[in-house]
Amino acid sequence: MELKWTDIQDIAIELSEAHPDVDPTYVNFVDLRNWVIALEGFNDDPDRCGEKILEAIQAAWIEEQD
Repeated sequence: MELKWTDIQDIAIELSEAHPDVDPTYVNFVDLRNWVIALEGFNDDPDRCGEKILEAIQAAWIEEQD
């Protein structure tokens, strides 16, 4: 599966699986951005990401953990 920044829910699921011991509430945006870029299947311009996208990914990841 090819992931883009707009695939918020899919990215959250992948992050949850890749980092099962991490509480996403406390992840800073620099780490979050780097972890998303490192996901297998991620294929988007790293510079197209902004704070709003990272906030949405973090919120979806938190929801995925619950």
